[in-house]
Amino acid sequence: MKTLEWLAAEERLDAFCAATGMDLDGLRSRTAQPATLGAVLDHVLSDESLARQATRDLDLADDALLRARAALPGGDAPHWT
Repeated sequence: MKTLEWLAAEERLDAFCAATGMDLDGLRSRTAQPATLGAVLDHVLSDESLARQATRDLDLADDALLRARAALPGGDAPHWT
């Protein structure tokens, strides 16, 4: 949730909505859903500079976003074997 709030404060919600196809009303109604939070983290993690800025601004450990994503549905690492 902190990452979503950070996106809003950084005025990056439009980019998130454009990337996901979600509108702001839909986002508001789904903010607590794990799938939405996963999509937020996917969006931030898809851009290394954005992820670094988020971890710096939110005072998080370097791997905090990755660990948070792994804890949400669909966040498990793919197994190639």
